[in-house]
Amino acid sequence: MSWINEISYEAAEGRLKKLYEQVKGPDNNIDNILSIHSLRPHTLTGHMALYKNVLHNSANTLPKWYLETLGIYVSFLNACSYCVTHHLAGMKRELGDDQRAHQIHQSILNDNLSTSFEGKELAGLEYGKKLTLSHKEIKESDIAALRKAGFEDGEILEVNQVVSYFNYVNRTVLGLGVNTNGDVIGLSPGDSDDVDNWSHR
Repeated sequence: MSWINEISYEAAEGRLKKLYEQVKGPDNNIDNILSIHSLRPHTLTGHMALYKNVLHNSANTLPKWYLETLGIYVSFLNACSYCVTHHLAGMKRELGDDQRAHQIHQSILNDNLSTSFEGKELAGLEYGKKLTLSHKEIKESDIAALRKAGFEDGEILEVNQVVSYFNYVNRTVLGLGVNTNGDVIGLSPGDSDDVDNWSHR
């Protein structure tokens, strides 16, 4: 599951057990990216609060499939196959169009986004690439370019937070050797109106 020790759902007690009850999926499954926090449960609380609000909050105005796509692209750029695998399944579910999802996936794998995106959507992904690979080169003009492409400032914040979150989680996965063994691929928190609902479905 990873390169460090973890506490299983069955062995969990106290605060960790309560958190596991909040985040578990079918058959008490705990995704490996969550169980990696088991030795310091307070970091699981922080991770889930950030994840739920950045990606699965109904106050976001950008389509969830697009936010998932941003996460897939950032994860591809960081060579994090764990996150690509999980969030590709989420993107497919949210998009509801397997052919379009396949096309998007191929354009990401080829790092040729213009074959699937244009205009505003492409501009957001290009900003995500720059923030991931060349963050020291970001300037105010990059934000102006996003506005010109059609993003409102709140949407720019959404893009920034999703890209920043995935850079964080990619480094958690890669830095600790988290793999998908035993995971149920593609589960995500439900009920986007309830920020405290972390259960995976």
